[in-house]
Amino acid sequence: MAPPSEPPSGAETERARVLGDARAAAGGAGESGGVVWKLSEPGRQLDANVVRLAPGARVAPHVESDLDVLVLVLGGSGELAGGDAPEPLAEGSLAWLPHGARRSLTAGGAGLTYLTVHRRRPGMTIGHRPPG
Repeated sequence: MAPPSEPPSGAETERARVLGDARAAAGGAGESGGVVWKLSEPGRQLDANVVRLAPGARVAPHVESDLDVLVLVLGGSGELAGGDAPEPLAEGSLAWLPHGARRSLTAGGAGLTYLTVHRRRPGMTIGHRPPG
């Protein structure tokens, strides 16, 4: 068995830690919508967001061509559309949104607060203009 690998010389050693309280983020599910928390740790391989949708608000149908997304409902209720028929979402619902699949979310009467987790997108880079 090989010994554990060492971090590169000069690299900051990462440590496990608690980042916050998801229940607190979900507490205002009836308020206006938007991202209420996001993972911003340097060097991470994942992206994660807590998103709040106001009552009746909707994430329009779209296709994410590159990333699978895991959704965990933290508070409120709503509906996931993208399959044969819309599926109900309630606190504790866990949904997988595979890349390439059409999907939308609609908040119920109390709003909808959910956590999304997916692989981190590579940063944007400046390249050369294509010829022509």
